[in-house]
Parts: sequence; C-alpha cells; structure tokens
Amino acid sequence: MRIAVHGKEFNRQTAPFITRIFEVLQQYNSEILVSEKFGKYLRTPAFKNIKFETFSTGDSLKGVNAMVSVGGDGTLLDSVTHIGKEEIPVLGINTGRLGFLATNSKEEVEQAVTKVCEGKYKIDLRSVLKLETNQDVFGNLNFALNDVTIVKKDSSSMITIHTYIDGEFLNSYWADGIIVATPTGSTGYSLSCGGPLIFPRSRNFVITPVSPHNLTVRPIVVADESEITFGVEGRSKKFLVSLDSRVASVDATIKLRVSKADFKVKLIQLEGQHYFKTLRQKLNWGLDIRN
Repeated sequence: MRIAVHGKEFNRQTAPFITRIFEVLQQYNSEILVSEKFGKYLRTPAFKNIKFETFSTGDSLKGVNAMVSVGGDGTLLDSVTHIGKEEIPVLGINTGRLGFLATNSKEEVEQAVTKVCEGKYKIDLRSVLKLETNQDVFGNLNFALNDVTIVKKDSSSMITIHTYIDGEFLNSYWADGIIVATPTGSTGYSLSCGGPLIFPRSRNFVITPVSPHNLTVRPIVVADESEITFGVEGRSKKFLVSLDSRVASVDATIKLRVSKADFKVKLIQLEGQHYFKTLRQKLNWGLDIRN
C-alpha cells in the first residue's frame, strides 16, 4: 500500500501524534511518500526511524492509495492541490482548531490511520469548482474545493461585478467582492458573509456577495451544472481572485468563468462520522441553555 502524507509546521506537543501516524503506517508495511514541504519538518532526530520518500507540487501521485492530511482545513485544501484529478481518498487529521474537513482529532490518529490501512472506511464525494480565464493565472491548479472569490484589492471603493448564469444576466453586484462556494465551502467564507449551509449531496453552488452596498441583495443558490461568468470594473485597476487559499492579482481585462470540474474530491469518512454530526459539533448546535 502506498500512502502519501502532507502537513505543515507543527509544535512539540503535536510531534508525538505525528510520530504515531508513521508508526502505524510502518506496521502495515506501507510505502510512505511525504510532501517536500512537510518533509523538511520531519528531518529531526525525533523522526530518524521513519523511512519515506518525498514528492513535490506537480509530481504525479498515481498509484497512491490514500493521503493523510495533518493539520487543519487549510492543510487539507493544500493536500487537494497535490492530488488534483487523481481522486485519491483523503483522511484529515485535525491538529488545529475548528476542522470541518479535517474531522479526526489528533487523539484519534492511531484508530483513524489503522482504519485507512485496513480499508475500513466510506467515501464522501465532494464537488469541485473549475475556473477558466482568458489569461494564465493559476496554471493547472485552476480548481477549488471550497470556493472561488473575487474581491477588491485595497481598502478604497467597492467594485462592480457583472454576473451571468448560463449566459443570462443575473445582477451587477456593487460590493467588496463575491464568493462562489461549493456545498463544502458553504461552511467557510460564504457562511461568514451570510450564505446558507448546503448539504454536500445537494448538487448546488451558492453565490454570496461580500458586503454588498444594497442590503436587499442576498445569496442565491444555483444548480451546480450552471456556468457562471463575471466581468469586473471599479476605480481600482486591480482586484484579487482566489481559489481556496491561492490568490492572484488581476486586472479588469480578465474574463472569468466558473463551472463544476469533471472530477471530485474523495474525503475519507470513518464509522460514526456524518456531515450533520460535524455541524452539531463544530457549530455548537443544541448547546443553547434553553434546549
């Protein structure tokens, strides 16, 4: 079995849990591949008994059975950029705070990794956004699991975002920006801007304005088969486009088209885990003293 591992810098308190991940993988005689970035933090005496090879961004991971993401939701989103269209199942180990995607706590690493090595898990399929532009902005990493955002670059005036769905004019948003979120991303930036929660299997996207000038302009849910195009203008010559955690500065000459990608992200779901349970735990549903 070939297992890839990706993570970010960690502290001394987290090190024992990371060590345990590799110990379990070695018990199952797994071939371990570690991202080059994460591998730099493992080259210490504490991890001297761990044998692994490294891979870089852009390297093919074809043949890898699963990936373990060690960190928070941001780390898991970063892991997806390494996987791309390979649709390798991803296990999220949460060493951070909230963790909507990385739902397994660091105290559960042994059990979680064991289940992965034994193939005792289900797959939770998540849709992905694809961004097409008339300029090369993100290269081959032109996809996002959470959201595509268009926001103003500085603290000056708002921007105007002309939005079309399947060629039909929707609205000209006068706002700080706009978000197109997948159901997965509906618990992120879109939620903080007043967007709705969307169940992962709903086959929808949500378009959420960021601080719109007109308070009557609200988020709208559209079918994920829709093709959404944008034209942007404003006093500032530049604005920002982001795909999850990747950001680029562009100007008004760029043409933006967002649609559903032809591949999905496979999140590993262990026994006892469910989207509704995650919502209750992470959003503290049911903890109101009146309940």
